[in-house]
Amino acid sequence: WTRRMIEIRKQNPAFGLGTYTELPSSNPAVLAYLREYGDDLALCVSNFSRFAQPTELDLRAYAGRHPVELVGGVRFPAIGELPYLLTLAGHGFYWFRLSDQPRRPTAPAVHF
Repeated sequence: WTRRMIEIRKQNPAFGLGTYTELPSSNPAVLAYLREYGDDLALCVSNFSRFAQPTELDLRAYAGRHPVELVGGVRFPAIGELPYLLTLAGHGFYWFRLSDQPRRPTAPAVHF
């Protein structure tokens, strides 16, 4: 686990070299911040409670981008104009890359 986390950090220069911008969270148990370095934009969200916690983040400045979770590569829904809702497990965290890459077009569904 530790090796994987170190590798993720190395692959994302924003963690070590980027600016730090704390984001307001609707939940005082949740810390959210952005790290930005050039085109690399990382969103970090941490739950300091031992219990699961929800939070809403104002990410309107990044509307249209998709958070991509860095540990598993899972693409989350696009950021829009409304507050972005996340639920974190007890002592859980997310590291996201805010991707501005458009979603690849999918083949149209064929119905018989």
